[in-house]
Amino acid sequence: MATFKLHGHPMSTCTRRAALIARERDIPYELVPIQFMAPELKQSAHLEFQPFGQMPYIVAQDDGFTLFESRAIGRYFATLGSGPELIPTEPKAHARFEQAASVEYSQFDPIAAVILFEKVVKPFCGATPNEELVGKLLPLLESKLDGFERILGKQKYLAGDGLTLADLFFIPHGSIIFEKLGYGNLEKRPNVQRWWKDISSRPSWQAVKDGA
Repeated sequence: MATFKLHGHPMSTCTRRAALIARERDIPYELVPIQFMAPELKQSAHLEFQPFGQMPYIVAQDDGFTLFESRAIGRYFATLGSGPELIPTEPKAHARFEQAASVEYSQFDPIAAVILFEKVVKPFCGATPNEELVGKLLPLLESKLDGFERILGKQKYLAGDGLTLADLFFIPHGSIIFEKLGYGNLEKRPNVQRWWKDISSRPSWQAVKDGA
């Protein structure tokens, strides 16, 4: 089993997304810390591996294979190591997985990422959050969670009755939205609440929730 160097900030949501999937699949990695807003992100040594000046990226220690984008890294890790099958191979189950992965990426993440930027990143950088924008996004977040409530009222996880990458992809931003910021009114959505308690209590997330 190859060991990977995971380049990213330990508290970055995307870095922790890659790290929790590595933990889920029992894949060894070494974190190479990068600071938020660090000048090195825009320098050629970093841009060679992450052309958009973001994080994380991985480097395999055995053959130098590199990969960036946390969801791509997660999909790659899901093919390695051991543990639960996170990407179903049966055609219909795989189609359901792709649907669930698309739902996480298109219906939840764009809203959560903006709220996170306004309420967490801006204060960290000494800037003032745009509360008006957040106020406009919260009803949209609620409407999206109603959709998740309908999905999870019919099945245990986003893609069916088995855990997949789609559920794991949700966790880093979900932890900030639901737990740190207290948004989402999960008490009004028992199926989302049940599902969130399940996935957020997994040992893989507990191992990286305070740092990859």
